[in-house]
Amino acid sequence: MSKEVWTIAEQFDGKLKNISFELLAWGRKLADKRDSKLVSVLIGNGVNDAELEALLRHGADEVYALQDPGLARFICPAYSAALEELIAEYQPEIILAGATSLGRTLMPYTAVKVHTGLTADCTGLDIEEGTGNLLQTRPAIGGNIMATIKTANHRPQMATVRPKSARPLPEDTGRRGRIVRITPKNPPRDMGIVVEGYRREEGEFTNLEEAEVIVAGGRGLKKGEYFNLIKGLAEKLGGETGASRDAVDRGWISYPHQVGLSGKTVSPRLYMAVGISGAIQHLAGIKTSECIVSINSDPDAPIHRIADLGIVGDAFTVIPELMKRLNGKGKV
Repeated sequence: MSKEVWTIAEQFDGKLKNISFELLAWGRKLADKRDSKLVSVLIGNGVNDAELEALLRHGADEVYALQDPGLARFICPAYSAALEELIAEYQPEIILAGATSLGRTLMPYTAVKVHTGLTADCTGLDIEEGTGNLLQTRPAIGGNIMATIKTANHRPQMATVRPKSARPLPEDTGRRGRIVRITPKNPPRDMGIVVEGYRREEGEFTNLEEAEVIVAGGRGLKKGEYFNLIKGLAEKLGGETGASRDAVDRGWISYPHQVGLSGKTVSPRLYMAVGISGAIQHLAGIKTSECIVSINSDPDAPIHRIADLGIVGDAFTVIPELMKRLNGKGKV
């Protein structure tokens, strides 16, 4: 068995998704600790050389590009069969995928096929000294504890990783590597599944994962009707509205807005936490934010300890004052 670390790149219509580069950041850390090769595996069709080379510039040593018309759209049995072929040939030690619709479908299906384990929805990864086992950290028991899991007796070690749990490595335009183009030995044809098309999810849609600015509210707002303060500030800043689990559980705002281990992991340029105390589950979901601003009347609230700027004050006083200044009616 090789010591290769693999990350599964994702694409749609020939364009790479950002999770492909986030996974390379995780993979680079693990591969360096194991003194092993980092490989990005791209399954699809119509992905051009420029896209494949971007994977090298963001940390991959090699790219295994397995392309076929039958792989143009994600169909789990077809993708899994292709991945199984690669695993049998190269025998990697570790395989990482995103905890996305693709990763959450493909990885468990493939793990069963290759007789190994899978740890889903990880927020942290490391290598155990001495054994080389992958340490896979994820929330457990409803998010109340963080469990570290090992797959000690089977290979490859497989995990899905939450999007936005790592920032992509800076692009290195001078970085070079090898692109290995692979033709499936058994090209997928009739898998019994036909993709008719795609359509946007109907109803409420909140793209927190891609938001540059998020203003989130918690139990400290006291009533659901006061979320209008949060929504107004978010709109003024050109951002999205987020919420703690407490706020969602109380029915003040819907689940698509929930941030944290039981909601969405986010990485905006600005994250404003209003009336959120800072439970560990919430903090784990915002840790890669560039700038965190906390507004809480409790000076000992955990959120203040990780914030870049902490405001100890009543949200019902602070937010109207912020809005007044943003509207040009006061000193900034």
